[in-house]
Amino acid sequence: MRDLLPDIASWKFALAALVTTAVLAGIVALALGLGADEEPRQAGTATVDGTATTSPAGRDERKARRVTPGAQVAALAERMPLEDRVAQLFLLGFQGQDLTAPIFERLRRQGLGGITIDAQNYTSADQLASLAGEAGVIAEQEGNVKPWVLAPQEGGEFNAFPDLPPATAAADLDSAADASDETRQAAKALGGAGLGGVLGPVIDVGPTSGLAVGARAFSDDPRDVADYAEAVVGVYRAQGLLAAPGHFPGLGSGTEDTRLGPSQVGSSVAELRARDLVPFRAAIGAGAPAITMSNGLYVTDDFVTPGSLSPALIGGLLRRDLGFRGIVITDDLADPGVTALTTTPEAAVAAIRAGADLLYVSGPPSEQQAAYDAVLKAARSGALAAGRLEEALLRNLSVKRNYGLIE
Repeated sequence: MRDLLPDIASWKFALAALVTTAVLAGIVALALGLGADEEPRQAGTATVDGTATTSPAGRDERKARRVTPGAQVAALAERMPLEDRVAQLFLLGFQGQDLTAPIFERLRRQGLGGITIDAQNYTSADQLASLAGEAGVIAEQEGNVKPWVLAPQEGGEFNAFPDLPPATAAADLDSAADASDETRQAAKALGGAGLGGVLGPVIDVGPTSGLAVGARAFSDDPRDVADYAEAVVGVYRAQGLLAAPGHFPGLGSGTEDTRLGPSQVGSSVAELRARDLVPFRAAIGAGAPAITMSNGLYVTDDFVTPGSLSPALIGGLLRRDLGFRGIVITDDLADPGVTALTTTPEAAVAAIRAGADLLYVSGPPSEQQAAYDAVLKAARSGALAAGRLEEALLRNLSVKRNYGLIE
Protein backbone atom coordinates (compact mmCIF):
# COMPACT_ATOMS: atom_id res chain seq x y z
CA MET A 1 0.00 0.00 0.00
CA ARG A 2 2.84 2.36 0.84
CA ASP A 3 4.28 1.78 -2.62
CA LEU A 4 1.11 3.17 -4.17
CA LEU A 5 1.13 6.43 -2.21
CA PRO A 6 3.64 8.32 -4.43
CA ASP A 7 1.68 7.36 -7.55
CA ILE A 8 -1.58 8.41 -5.95
CA ALA A 9 -0.07 11.72 -4.86
CA SER A 10 1.29 12.34 -8.36
CA TRP A 11 -2.06 11.47 -9.88
CA LYS A 12 -3.85 13.88 -7.54
CA PHE A 13 -1.38 16.65 -8.33
CA ALA A 14 -1.80 16.15 -12.07
CA LEU A 15 -5.58 16.12 -11.76
CA ALA A 16 -5.53 19.31 -9.70
CA ALA A 17 -3.38 21.03 -12.32
CA LEU A 18 -5.78 20.00 -15.09
CA VAL A 19 -8.78 21.21 -13.12
CA THR A 20 -7.09 24.55 -12.38
CA THR A 21 -6.28 25.08 -16.04
CA ALA A 22 -9.84 24.21 -17.02
CA VAL A 23 -11.26 26.62 -14.45
CA LEU A 24 -9.02 29.44 -15.66
CA ALA A 25 -10.02 28.71 -19.24
CA GLY A 26 -13.63 28.95 -18.15
CA ILE A 27 -12.96 32.32 -16.55
CA VAL A 28 -11.53 33.55 -19.85
CA ALA A 29 -14.60 32.36 -21.70
CA LEU A 30 -17.00 33.90 -19.19
CA ALA A 31 -15.10 37.17 -18.85
CA LEU A 32 -14.84 37.77 -22.58
CA GLY A 33 -17.88 35.90 -23.83
CA LEU A 34 -15.62 33.53 -25.82
CA GLY A 35 -16.30 29.96 -26.71
CA ALA A 36 -13.35 27.68 -26.05
CA ASP A 37 -12.71 27.44 -29.78
CA GLU A 38 -12.89 31.15 -30.65
CA GLU A 39 -10.18 32.67 -32.84
CA PRO A 40 -8.70 36.17 -32.89
CA ARG A 41 -10.78 38.85 -34.55
CA GLN A 42 -10.70 39.39 -38.27
CA ALA A 43 -11.31 42.71 -40.00
CA GLY A 44 -14.96 43.40 -40.72
CA THR A 45 -16.38 40.91 -38.20
CA ALA A 46 -16.67 43.02 -35.08
CA THR A 47 -18.15 41.80 -31.84
CA VAL A 48 -18.29 43.40 -28.42
CA ASP A 49 -15.32 41.49 -27.06
CA GLY A 50 -13.06 41.59 -30.10
CA THR A 51 -13.69 38.02 -31.28
CA ALA A 52 -14.65 37.07 -34.79
CA THR A 53 -17.96 36.01 -36.22
CA THR A 54 -17.73 33.50 -39.04
CA SER A 55 -19.92 31.73 -41.52
CA PRO A 56 -21.33 28.26 -40.63
CA ALA A 57 -18.66 26.70 -42.87
CA GLY A 58 -16.00 28.72 -41.06
CA ARG A 59 -17.32 27.57 -37.70
CA ASP A 60 -17.22 23.94 -38.83
CA GLU A 61 -13.63 24.34 -40.00
CA ARG A 62 -12.70 26.06 -36.76
CA LYS A 63 -14.24 23.29 -34.67
CA ALA A 64 -12.32 20.73 -36.67
CA ARG A 65 -9.09 22.46 -35.70
CA ARG A 66 -10.23 22.78 -32.07
CA VAL A 67 -8.33 26.00 -31.48
CA THR A 68 -8.56 26.78 -27.74
CA PRO A 69 -7.30 30.29 -27.04
CA GLY A 70 -9.05 30.32 -23.67
CA ALA A 71 -7.05 27.34 -22.47
CA GLN A 72 -3.83 28.80 -23.89
CA VAL A 73 -4.31 32.10 -22.10
CA ALA A 74 -5.38 30.38 -18.87
CA ALA A 75 -2.29 28.19 -18.89
CA LEU A 76 -0.08 31.21 -19.48
CA ALA A 77 -1.69 33.08 -16.58
CA GLU A 78 -1.31 30.07 -14.31
CA ARG A 79 2.44 29.93 -14.92
CA MET A 80 2.96 33.56 -13.95
CA PRO A 81 4.15 34.37 -10.42
CA LEU A 82 2.01 36.90 -8.58
CA GLU A 83 4.55 39.67 -9.17
CA ASP A 84 4.27 39.24 -12.93
CA ARG A 85 0.49 38.98 -12.81
CA VAL A 86 0.30 42.35 -11.11
CA ALA A 87 2.82 43.87 -13.53
CA GLN A 88 0.57 42.90 -16.43
CA LEU A 89 -2.08 45.26 -15.04
CA PHE A 90 0.07 48.38 -15.50
CA LEU A 91 0.42 50.73 -18.46
CA LEU A 92 3.30 53.11 -17.73
CA GLY A 93 4.56 56.34 -19.22
CA PHE A 94 8.23 57.22 -19.00
CA GLN A 95 10.92 59.87 -19.30
CA GLY A 96 13.61 59.73 -21.96
CA GLN A 97 13.97 59.66 -25.72
CA ASP A 98 16.34 56.79 -26.40
CA LEU A 99 17.08 53.21 -25.41
CA THR A 100 18.82 54.30 -22.20
CA ALA A 101 15.46 55.38 -20.74
CA PRO A 102 14.91 53.59 -17.38
CA ILE A 103 11.65 52.04 -18.62
CA PHE A 104 13.62 49.60 -20.75
CA GLU A 105 15.61 48.38 -17.78
CA ARG A 106 12.33 47.86 -15.97
CA LEU A 107 11.03 45.83 -18.92
CA ARG A 108 14.12 43.65 -18.66
CA ARG A 109 13.45 43.00 -14.98
CA GLN A 110 9.75 42.38 -15.34
CA GLY A 111 7.13 42.28 -18.06
CA LEU A 112 4.58 45.09 -17.99
CA GLY A 113 1.08 45.29 -19.37
CA GLY A 114 2.24 48.10 -21.59
CA ILE A 115 4.00 51.42 -22.05
CA THR A 116 2.87 54.71 -23.54
CA ILE A 117 5.02 56.86 -25.79
CA ASP A 118 4.07 60.52 -25.59
CA ALA A 119 5.25 63.88 -26.92
CA GLN A 120 8.00 64.13 -24.32
CA ASN A 121 9.54 60.90 -25.66
CA TYR A 122 9.35 61.70 -29.38
CA THR A 123 11.87 63.14 -31.81
CA SER A 124 11.20 61.39 -35.13
CA ALA A 125 9.40 58.50 -36.79
CA ASP A 126 12.61 56.46 -36.93
CA GLN A 127 13.31 57.09 -33.27
CA LEU A 128 9.71 56.11 -32.44
CA ALA A 129 10.17 52.82 -34.27
CA SER A 130 13.37 52.22 -32.31
CA LEU A 131 11.62 52.74 -28.96
CA ALA A 132 8.63 50.60 -29.87
CA GLY A 133 10.79 47.87 -31.35
CA GLU A 134 13.01 47.68 -28.30
CA ALA A 135 10.03 46.98 -26.05
CA GLY A 136 9.18 43.93 -28.14
CA VAL A 137 12.78 42.74 -28.42
CA ILE A 138 13.24 42.87 -24.65
CA ALA A 139 10.08 40.85 -24.09
CA GLU A 140 11.30 38.15 -26.47
CA GLN A 141 14.76 38.07 -24.91
CA GLU A 142 13.39 37.79 -21.37
CA GLY A 143 10.60 35.37 -22.23
CA ASN A 144 7.90 37.85 -21.18
CA VAL A 145 4.54 38.66 -22.73
CA LYS A 146 4.97 41.52 -25.18
CA PRO A 147 3.73 44.85 -23.80
CA TRP A 148 1.23 47.14 -25.40
CA VAL A 149 2.96 50.14 -26.95
CA LEU A 150 0.29 52.85 -27.09
CA ALA A 151 0.16 56.59 -27.73
CA PRO A 152 -2.36 59.45 -27.37
CA GLN A 153 -2.43 60.32 -31.07
CA GLU A 154 -5.78 62.16 -31.31
CA GLY A 155 -5.23 64.40 -34.32
CA GLY A 156 -3.82 67.82 -35.13
CA GLU A 157 -2.58 69.78 -32.15
CA PHE A 158 -3.48 66.88 -29.87
CA ASN A 159 -1.00 64.47 -31.42
CA ALA A 160 1.85 63.04 -29.39
CA PHE A 161 3.81 62.89 -32.67
CA PRO A 162 3.20 66.18 -34.48
CA ASP A 163 4.60 65.15 -37.87
CA LEU A 164 2.52 61.95 -38.08
CA PRO A 165 -1.19 61.60 -38.96
CA PRO A 166 -4.00 62.18 -38.24
CA ALA A 167 -3.35 65.76 -39.29
CA THR A 168 -6.67 67.23 -38.17
CA ALA A 169 -8.12 67.69 -34.69
CA ALA A 170 -11.48 66.00 -34.18
CA ALA A 171 -13.38 69.29 -33.91
CA ASP A 172 -12.05 70.42 -37.30
CA LEU A 173 -13.11 67.32 -39.22
CA ASP A 174 -16.10 67.78 -41.54
CA SER A 175 -17.46 64.26 -41.37
CA ALA A 176 -17.01 60.71 -40.12
CA ALA A 177 -15.85 59.81 -43.64
CA ASP A 178 -13.01 62.33 -43.32
CA ALA A 179 -12.17 60.80 -39.94
CA SER A 180 -11.97 57.37 -41.58
CA ASP A 181 -9.54 58.65 -44.20
CA GLU A 182 -7.26 60.30 -41.65
CA THR A 183 -7.43 57.31 -39.29
CA ARG A 184 -6.41 55.01 -42.13
CA GLN A 185 -3.31 57.12 -42.69
CA ALA A 186 -2.61 57.19 -38.96
CA ALA A 187 -2.97 53.43 -38.62
CA LYS A 188 -0.50 52.88 -41.44
CA ALA A 189 2.05 55.28 -39.94
CA LEU A 190 1.68 54.16 -36.33
CA GLY A 191 1.56 50.47 -37.13
CA GLY A 192 4.58 50.90 -39.39
CA ALA A 193 6.46 52.43 -36.45
CA GLY A 194 5.67 49.42 -34.29
CA LEU A 195 2.89 50.83 -32.13
CA GLY A 196 0.12 48.49 -31.03
CA GLY A 197 -2.63 51.08 -30.77
CA VAL A 198 -3.88 54.38 -29.46
CA LEU A 199 -5.39 55.76 -26.28
CA GLY A 200 -8.33 57.16 -28.17
CA PRO A 201 -10.29 58.34 -29.99
CA VAL A 202 -11.92 60.90 -27.73
CA ILE A 203 -15.65 60.29 -28.17
CA ASP A 204 -16.99 62.66 -25.54
CA VAL A 205 -20.07 64.65 -26.54
CA GLY A 206 -19.51 68.30 -25.89
CA PRO A 207 -19.05 71.79 -27.33
CA THR A 208 -15.62 72.63 -28.68
CA SER A 209 -15.65 75.57 -26.28
CA GLY A 210 -16.09 73.26 -23.28
CA LEU A 211 -13.49 73.34 -20.53
CA ALA A 212 -13.08 69.59 -20.07
CA VAL A 213 -12.44 68.40 -23.63
CA GLY A 214 -12.65 71.40 -25.97
CA ALA A 215 -11.49 70.86 -29.55
CA ARG A 216 -10.68 67.25 -28.76
CA ALA A 217 -14.44 66.61 -29.13
CA PHE A 218 -15.83 65.87 -32.58
CA SER A 219 -19.29 67.38 -31.99
CA ASP A 220 -21.94 68.25 -29.44
CA ASP A 221 -24.43 66.00 -31.26
CA PRO A 222 -24.35 62.47 -29.83
CA ARG A 223 -25.39 60.84 -33.11
CA ASP A 224 -22.60 62.58 -35.01
CA VAL A 225 -20.08 61.53 -32.38
CA ALA A 226 -21.41 57.97 -32.60
CA ASP A 227 -20.75 57.97 -36.35
CA TYR A 228 -17.24 59.30 -35.69
CA ALA A 229 -16.60 56.66 -33.02
CA GLU A 230 -17.78 53.85 -35.26
CA ALA A 231 -15.64 55.07 -38.14
CA VAL A 232 -12.40 55.52 -36.20
CA VAL A 233 -12.69 52.33 -34.14
CA GLY A 234 -13.59 50.37 -37.26
CA VAL A 235 -10.52 51.55 -39.17
CA TYR A 236 -8.09 50.87 -36.34
CA ARG A 237 -9.63 47.46 -35.83
CA ALA A 238 -9.40 46.60 -39.51
CA GLN A 239 -5.72 47.59 -39.46
CA GLY A 240 -4.99 45.45 -36.40
CA LEU A 241 -4.37 48.32 -33.97
CA LEU A 242 -6.01 48.56 -30.59
CA ALA A 243 -8.29 51.56 -30.02
CA ALA A 244 -9.34 52.56 -26.51
CA PRO A 245 -12.00 55.29 -26.88
CA GLY A 246 -12.66 57.56 -23.90
CA HIS A 247 -13.62 59.07 -21.59
CA PHE A 248 -16.39 56.80 -20.26
CA PRO A 249 -19.15 57.63 -19.39
CA GLY A 250 -18.51 61.03 -21.00
CA LEU A 251 -16.54 64.10 -19.97
CA GLY A 252 -17.74 66.62 -22.54
CA SER A 253 -19.81 68.65 -20.09
CA GLY A 254 -17.27 68.52 -17.28
CA THR A 255 -16.26 71.64 -15.40
CA GLU A 256 -12.50 71.13 -15.91
CA ASP A 257 -9.90 69.16 -17.82
CA THR A 258 -8.99 66.32 -15.43
CA ARG A 259 -5.34 66.76 -16.42
CA LEU A 260 -5.57 70.06 -14.53
CA GLY A 261 -7.89 69.29 -11.63
CA PRO A 262 -11.13 67.68 -10.44
CA SER A 263 -13.99 67.92 -12.95
CA GLN A 264 -17.67 67.56 -12.10
CA VAL A 265 -20.12 66.23 -14.68
CA GLY A 266 -23.59 67.24 -13.56
CA SER A 267 -25.58 64.96 -15.88
CA SER A 268 -27.99 62.51 -14.32
CA VAL A 269 -27.74 58.83 -15.18
CA ALA A 270 -30.74 59.20 -17.49
CA GLU A 271 -29.04 62.11 -19.25
CA LEU A 272 -25.82 60.13 -19.60
CA ARG A 273 -27.72 57.24 -21.17
CA ALA A 274 -29.57 59.49 -23.60
CA ARG A 275 -26.56 61.55 -24.63
CA ASP A 276 -23.06 60.66 -23.51
CA LEU A 277 -23.33 56.87 -23.77
CA VAL A 278 -24.56 56.95 -27.37
CA PRO A 279 -21.03 57.10 -28.89
CA PHE A 280 -19.78 54.41 -26.53
CA ARG A 281 -22.55 52.06 -27.63
CA ALA A 282 -21.46 52.69 -31.21
CA ALA A 283 -17.78 52.12 -30.40
CA ILE A 284 -18.54 48.86 -28.63
CA GLY A 285 -20.74 47.76 -31.51
CA ALA A 286 -17.84 48.50 -33.87
CA GLY A 287 -15.64 46.09 -31.92
CA ALA A 288 -13.67 48.37 -29.58
CA PRO A 289 -11.43 46.00 -27.60
CA ALA A 290 -10.81 48.55 -24.84
CA ILE A 291 -12.52 51.54 -23.24
CA THR A 292 -10.71 54.33 -21.38
CA MET A 293 -12.46 55.59 -18.27
CA SER A 294 -12.95 59.22 -17.31
CA ASN A 295 -11.42 60.74 -14.19
CA GLY A 296 -14.43 63.03 -13.89
CA LEU A 297 -16.72 63.11 -10.87
CA TYR A 298 -20.31 61.92 -11.41
CA VAL A 299 -23.66 61.93 -9.66
CA THR A 300 -23.47 58.13 -9.35
CA ASP A 301 -20.77 58.60 -6.72
CA ASP A 302 -21.92 61.90 -5.23
CA PHE A 303 -19.09 63.71 -7.06
CA VAL A 304 -16.40 62.30 -4.78
CA THR A 305 -15.02 59.29 -6.71
CA PRO A 306 -13.23 59.61 -10.07
CA GLY A 307 -14.83 57.52 -12.80
CA SER A 308 -11.74 55.32 -13.12
CA LEU A 309 -12.34 54.15 -9.54
CA SER A 310 -16.13 53.76 -9.70
CA PRO A 311 -17.82 50.33 -9.45
CA ALA A 312 -21.11 51.98 -10.39
CA LEU A 313 -19.70 53.24 -13.69
CA ILE A 314 -17.47 50.28 -14.58
CA GLY A 315 -19.55 47.37 -13.33
CA GLY A 316 -22.89 49.11 -13.72
CA LEU A 317 -23.09 51.35 -16.77
CA LEU A 318 -20.23 49.90 -18.81
CA ARG A 319 -20.33 46.18 -18.07
CA ARG A 320 -23.99 45.58 -17.25
CA ASP A 321 -25.85 48.24 -19.25
CA LEU A 322 -23.64 48.35 -22.34
CA GLY A 323 -22.47 44.73 -22.17
CA PHE A 324 -18.80 45.59 -22.65
CA ARG A 325 -16.47 42.61 -22.20
CA GLY A 326 -13.10 43.97 -23.26
CA ILE A 327 -10.34 45.77 -21.36
CA VAL A 328 -11.25 48.69 -19.10
CA ILE A 329 -8.32 51.13 -18.95
CA THR A 330 -8.16 53.87 -16.35
CA ASP A 331 -7.38 57.40 -17.37
CA ASP A 332 -4.06 58.58 -15.96
CA LEU A 333 -4.05 57.89 -12.22
CA ALA A 334 -1.33 60.55 -11.82
CA ASP A 335 -3.69 63.27 -13.09
CA PRO A 336 -4.66 66.08 -10.68
CA GLY A 337 -8.27 65.01 -11.21
CA VAL A 338 -7.35 61.95 -9.16
CA THR A 339 -4.47 63.05 -6.95
CA ALA A 340 -6.43 66.01 -5.59
CA LEU A 341 -8.70 63.43 -3.95
CA THR A 342 -6.47 60.44 -3.19
CA THR A 343 -2.96 59.11 -3.77
CA THR A 344 -1.95 57.28 -6.92
CA PRO A 345 -1.22 54.01 -5.04
CA GLU A 346 -4.60 54.11 -3.30
CA ALA A 347 -6.26 54.91 -6.62
CA ALA A 348 -4.57 51.93 -8.28
CA VAL A 349 -5.96 49.48 -5.74
CA ALA A 350 -9.40 51.10 -5.82
CA ALA A 351 -9.50 51.00 -9.62
CA ILE A 352 -8.78 47.27 -9.79
CA ARG A 353 -11.38 46.62 -7.12
CA ALA A 354 -13.89 48.69 -9.07
CA GLY A 355 -13.41 46.55 -12.17
CA ALA A 356 -10.61 48.23 -14.15
CA ASP A 357 -8.22 45.88 -15.94
CA LEU A 358 -5.28 48.10 -16.96
CA LEU A 359 -3.93 50.91 -14.79
CA TYR A 360 -2.46 53.87 -16.66
CA VAL A 361 0.13 55.78 -14.61
CA SER A 362 2.13 58.34 -16.59
CA GLY A 363 4.74 58.86 -13.88
CA PRO A 364 6.94 59.71 -12.09
CA PRO A 365 8.75 56.36 -11.64
CA SER A 366 8.50 56.59 -7.84
CA GLU A 367 4.70 56.84 -8.05
CA GLN A 368 4.54 54.03 -10.58
CA GLN A 369 6.53 51.79 -8.26
CA ALA A 370 4.43 52.79 -5.26
CA ALA A 371 1.25 51.97 -7.20
CA TYR A 372 2.63 48.57 -8.22
CA ASP A 373 3.70 47.85 -4.65
CA ALA A 374 0.25 48.80 -3.34
CA VAL A 375 -1.58 46.47 -5.73
CA LEU A 376 0.88 43.65 -5.04
CA LYS A 377 0.48 44.10 -1.28
CA ALA A 378 -3.32 44.11 -1.61
CA ALA A 379 -3.17 40.92 -3.67
CA ARG A 380 -0.87 39.17 -1.20
CA SER A 381 -2.94 40.15 1.82
CA GLY A 382 -6.30 39.28 0.32
CA ALA A 383 -7.44 42.90 0.41
CA LEU A 384 -7.78 42.52 -3.37
CA ALA A 385 -9.84 39.47 -4.22
CA ALA A 386 -7.91 36.83 -6.16
CA GLY A 387 -10.83 36.43 -8.54
CA ARG A 388 -10.80 40.11 -9.47
CA LEU A 389 -7.06 40.04 -10.12
CA GLU A 390 -7.46 36.89 -12.23
CA GLU A 391 -10.32 38.41 -14.21
CA ALA A 392 -8.32 41.53 -15.04
CA LEU A 393 -5.24 39.51 -16.00
CA LEU A 394 -7.18 37.14 -18.24
CA ARG A 395 -8.92 39.99 -20.06
CA ASN A 396 -5.57 41.64 -20.74
CA LEU A 397 -3.93 38.46 -21.96
CA SER A 398 -6.91 37.45 -24.09
CA VAL A 399 -6.98 40.76 -25.96
CA LYS A 400 -3.20 40.65 -26.34
CA ARG A 401 -3.58 37.25 -27.94
CA ASN A 402 -6.25 38.58 -30.30
CA TYR A 403 -3.86 41.34 -31.39
CA GLY A 404 -0.86 39.07 -31.91
CA LEU A 405 1.19 39.93 -28.82
CA ILE A 406 0.79 36.33 -27.67
CA GLU A 407 1.27 33.61 -30.27
